[in-house]
Amino acid sequence: MRFITMLAGAALAVLSAGVQAEQAAQDWRPSKPVRIIVPIVGSTNDVLARLLAPKLQAAFGQPFVVENKGGAGGNIGAAEVARAAPDGLTLLVGYNRPLAVTATLFDSLPYDPRKAFAPITLAVKSPQYLVVNPSAGFTSVQDFIAKAKAAPDKYSYGSVSLGSASHLTMEMLKDAAGFQMTHVPYRGAGPAMTDLLAGQVQAGFFVPGNVQGYVQNGRLKLLASSGAKRFPSTPDVPTLAESGFKGFEATSWIGFLAPAGTPANIVQRYNEEMVRILKSPEISARLADMEFEVVASSPKEFGQWIDTEIARWGAVIKKTGAKAN
Repeated sequence: MRFITMLAGAALAVLSAGVQAEQAAQDWRPSKPVRIIVPIVGSTNDVLARLLAPKLQAAFGQPFVVENKGGAGGNIGAAEVARAAPDGLTLLVGYNRPLAVTATLFDSLPYDPRKAFAPITLAVKSPQYLVVNPSAGFTSVQDFIAKAKAAPDKYSYGSVSLGSASHLTMEMLKDAAGFQMTHVPYRGAGPAMTDLLAGQVQAGFFVPGNVQGYVQNGRLKLLASSGAKRFPSTPDVPTLAESGFKGFEATSWIGFLAPAGTPANIVQRYNEEMVRILKSPEISARLADMEFEVVASSPKEFGQWIDTEIARWGAVIKKTGAKAN
């Protein structure tokens, strides 16, 4: 009888601890304005941050201020968040480059992508479009590759940054198709778009939100997408897998993180609100218009995804020899 009583007491203690932890997560609120660091300029990362900021402000009762800290392909902004106090007052809008690519691309970094952050949620994913300036005269993926092979010094492609999915997806295609083309990295999608539209570079891989408007008005031409299936909005545009490169798939993604050491109840509270906001009809519709798939993962799932992506992009970097230093 005494043993049963002890077991019951232990079970109640565990249940009570779980209830207290849940209550702690529900009760937490930031005591000051929160900074959301976007480590790239003029991108869909910035759009996503500014979509969520007012919703988070309404949920938590404090201003959420979006700050663009571009440079070094996202490393500068990511490093700033890695150094920040783990108090829930600084968040990172993370993406492929500073979280998954840096571990292999750079020989030394001011932070460890695996250890410097507490994942909150993988917010969205999206394949990319292979787009070209119409003046280059590319009519299809096959024509693009044939002309690049015939004149390897004539053409160049732009990317949003060194080591981004925008960069490495083209490197994957170059390796798969056996052609050469000069890479011109930019500091964000904005300047990359400017030069692509002006014909300073002739091609690039970009997420739909960066290029849709320019495609619709004829200033850019779509050749293919990097996903496993065609985009619903452009059913006539083939995937690269359909264009002769079986199994070709490359995804861009964006998520939210806090500095490592941020208490679990704070991470959980942010996750709950962000998942709710991402899945709300208003925000999910806006993201669907940008061709983003809403993921809204758990912190654990996001951490596992980052590990998977480090391995995936690391293999591409090692195979193509792409290094930053």
